[in-house]
Amino acid sequence: MKKCGFLVFCALPCVAAAAGDDCATMRNIPNTVLDLKQVVDLGLCRNPQTAAAYASYRSSHFTKNAAYADYLPKLNLRASGERSHHVHDDWSYSGALSASYLIFDFGRRSSDFATALATYRAAGFDYDETVQNYIYSVIGAYYELLNANANVESAQMAKTVAQTAKDTADKKFKAGAVAKADVYKAETTLASAELQLERAKNNREITKGNLLTKLSFPADQEIIIADMPSSFGSDAESSDINELIEIARKKRPDLLKASANKDAAWHRRNSAFLKNLPSISVNGSVGVNSNTIGGMFDDVSERAGGTIGVSISMPIFAGFANMYNARAAVANYDMATENERAVSNNAMMDVFSAYQNYKTAKTVLEQTDSLLKSATENERVTSGMYKVGRATMLDWQTAQSDLVDARNQNNAAKYDLYVKRAAVALAIGDIQSGMDKDVK
Repeated sequence: MKKCGFLVFCALPCVAAAAGDDCATMRNIPNTVLDLKQVVDLGLCRNPQTAAAYASYRSSHFTKNAAYADYLPKLNLRASGERSHHVHDDWSYSGALSASYLIFDFGRRSSDFATALATYRAAGFDYDETVQNYIYSVIGAYYELLNANANVESAQMAKTVAQTAKDTADKKFKAGAVAKADVYKAETTLASAELQLERAKNNREITKGNLLTKLSFPADQEIIIADMPSSFGSDAESSDINELIEIARKKRPDLLKASANKDAAWHRRNSAFLKNLPSISVNGSVGVNSNTIGGMFDDVSERAGGTIGVSISMPIFAGFANMYNARAAVANYDMATENERAVSNNAMMDVFSAYQNYKTAKTVLEQTDSLLKSATENERVTSGMYKVGRATMLDWQTAQSDLVDARNQNNAAKYDLYVKRAAVALAIGDIQSGMDKDVK
């Protein structure tokens, strides 16, 4: 199934080339490690929403091609045979070939074709928007799964630390260095860590099922995805907000679609007005009539002839329909113009918001990096102090809890930064840049 769309040709690889011709009929997810691009390609090949949008795009393509018909002559063939039941069985046959060609209509067919072309372009941009929104949803699900995997690893590490604390408390209690309360506290911390690990595993299963569902696979299958590089979010990759807005004006599909819809409305308005003007056509026909008298093989009378001429047609009165249709077309054009302005305003706000969210996410990642380093060092020092009797079990529990929170926050901040960058790419209409992983 090849579903490469209008603008998507420029932004995305053809699905079938990357995912294989049998990707649409797969029943099981590939058991290899999949990176983000492979996951997106696989999803595009199987997703019913993008397939429906592509079918709509193809429909508009054929509608646009049908508009060429007004520039070609019209041919009609007519044939008939009749038998009269009187005293004699008389047969009459006739056949005619007629042709007509529109010479001049004050530009109405040009307006009709321009309308079809603008509608076709709008459908292409609509397909592009559908694909980009779907890719963004897959990107979000991909990073959510990576975050869930990281949280499971963090919970496993927390359990290991809690087990070490319990073993240490047991040894010190047997040596008479601490009270039994330390052992109970360590056991409580270990039980809590085991509970958090189970919750993290459950959340990972749900997150994995969400990604598989977006790829149109059963949610109970297994998928292995590649992690992203840790070096990410440098100042060098940030663009000026005005630069991003200019990119959005050129690439964002909903803006381009609104502009194409406005163009289509403008041409419809012109066409509605031009329907009140005359049109000039040239017409011609050739035909033959044959009559048989008294049976098939009796007397036959034949007559052939033809006509050619020029006709002028002009509507005089159609119950005010043409007048109201012209006024409605003007109102629709005004509506499309205002809609384009509203879409433009919303798009600029989307770009601004996404850009600010991305900058904030970079700051949050830097802060959580510092928090994780501090929490890691604090837990290491506190555990050492407890082993030599200079800290309490409560101090160590607090340090462990802080370390778990710091890890989870750092994991969330890391993958949230990827999502925020993808949101910027979606806002400017260049989701391909939100998929790039080779970030320095």
